[in-house]
Amino acid sequence: MYTAHGTLDRQAAIEQYGPMVRRAASQLVSRLPANVELDDLVQAGMIGLFDAMTRYSTGHGAQFETFAMQRVRGAMLDELRSSDWLPRSVRRNQRAIEGAIQRAEQRVQRSPSENEIAAELGVSLAEYQTMLGDARGAQLVHLEDFAGVDGDEDVLDRQLPAADGEPSEIFGEQRFRQALITAIENLPERERLVMGMYYEQDLNLKEIGAVLGVTESRVSQLHSQAVARLRTQLKTWK
Repeated sequence: MYTAHGTLDRQAAIEQYGPMVRRAASQLVSRLPANVELDDLVQAGMIGLFDAMTRYSTGHGAQFETFAMQRVRGAMLDELRSSDWLPRSVRRNQRAIEGAIQRAEQRVQRSPSENEIAAELGVSLAEYQTMLGDARGAQLVHLEDFAGVDGDEDVLDRQLPAADGEPSEIFGEQRFRQALITAIENLPERERLVMGMYYEQDLNLKEIGAVLGVTESRVSQLHSQAVARLRTQLKTWK
């Protein structure tokens, strides 16, 4: 992976790890609106790969592929954050949904149903579900870094600072992790199942729909609603 002069052999890295980067980009782009280009994510992922190669050492306590994929995914998410890839109307609807969920929760003192959220928005249930469907992928950038709960590739673990980080930073990240886990556990059962199958078991929307006996579009709605609930719960987290 390095030349005789000790410099990074980028071509060798592309040949060996390029397919891994493209797979990660394909998995990510499948969850995003159609205007997101696969090649843009692949390019960002390769930058993350090269960064991983310059930073990796055996002292990290992880295999290089695991360490590299953290950097690759992080670079792709940074690319999404830096570009205006969401239509303004989707962002506006997302904020409206989150606000309605928060108001409904305060009113009914529990997780509100779809009908209750729709009523809070002043729209019909069908209109609300259309808003949820349009919001597919809108929350990924905010949630993907913190999606998992357990497992060898728990993405939450990527957010924990290195062992030599500031104690206050380490404590803060651990508190956020626990707050997110608690919020996921408090989701309505069907939404909790969707999140588990989507992020922990890595099933796609069609596969989840087959398990639950609903359409792919319905799974997308449930996913968007679950993430909106989580973002609402975590807005006040300090």
